[in-house]
Amino acid sequence: MHSAFFINGGAGRTLSSVSALDTYAKENTKDDFIIVCEGGTDFYKGHPLLHARAYDVWHKNLFQDLLLTRKILSPEPYRVWEYYNQKCSIGQAYDIEINNKGIRKLELPQIFLNKEELIFARQMIKEVKEKTGKEKVIVFQPFGRMSKNQDDNFIDISGRSFEIDNTISLIRQLGKTYAMIIMTESPIDFSKYQINFPVANPQGVHVRVWASVIKQCDHFLGCDSLGQHIAHAFEKTATVVLGSTYPINVSYPDNPKFHCINMNAEKRIYSPLRITIDETVDRANENAMNMDKEIETKIVQSVNSFIKHGYKKNKK
Repeated sequence: MHSAFFINGGAGRTLSSVSALDTYAKENTKDDFIIVCEGGTDFYKGHPLLHARAYDVWHKNLFQDLLLTRKILSPEPYRVWEYYNQKCSIGQAYDIEINNKGIRKLELPQIFLNKEELIFARQMIKEVKEKTGKEKVIVFQPFGRMSKNQDDNFIDISGRSFEIDNTISLIRQLGKTYAMIIMTESPIDFSKYQINFPVANPQGVHVRVWASVIKQCDHFLGCDSLGQHIAHAFEKTATVVLGSTYPINVSYPDNPKFHCINMNAEKRIYSPLRITIDETVDRANENAMNMDKEIETKIVQSVNSFIKHGYKKNKK
């Protein structure tokens, strides 16, 4: 009997599953498996081994034509022992669930972009450079998917996103030297914060175009969210700031092109997402991304160092 893997969650989880599924395809050539994408097929598109196997969950007659004769599997990385005990990354947890061969090193997930996506992103970067008069471009993703914009107050009870005050402060500091493209799902009202230089904050940009922008930018700065996974896949340099989540789980602390700034390491409590609902943990972690000036300075120095000198061995 052939298999059907259901992959749910956001684009970051989807991208994190690519290496495990690619490995499964290579190691199980007799299994004519399919992938049912509850969160979209975007990061399987163009993949030589996965594209033809990926189906949206709403695909017509999916159950009758393709699922009825297959064994349905629902890999959940957050329920892997090695994951919730901080032994592996989310990509490795997918590999444990899908391939059942323990913790092992995986190839980078491959993202296959087409010419239109690359050209659109190239034009966006060109326009940002022209409007700002800056040569180097940073993509800054301050907010994760759990963040909500309530009356221009960005709130993330999961403790994964930058606070808005720190976000504005970093834009002010970095925007003096670099062109900034702010990657958010809802716009920031920069006039409210008296930002007196151009800052790009494009809205309605497709996730694959964002991937194209990150591929062609000079550095990525962000939180525990999709952008850093894209930066890792394209071997870009990145400064990633983590609050409530553990670097080994959600980021790439062993990647020499990444600087994972591990905030709140001594106070954080593991949040058992997709296992139980624990309001106490979320309350304890809610302020995990509050930054003082020292942390902001460390972030700015990290960005400057990467852009000036290229990548080097991570700072812990």
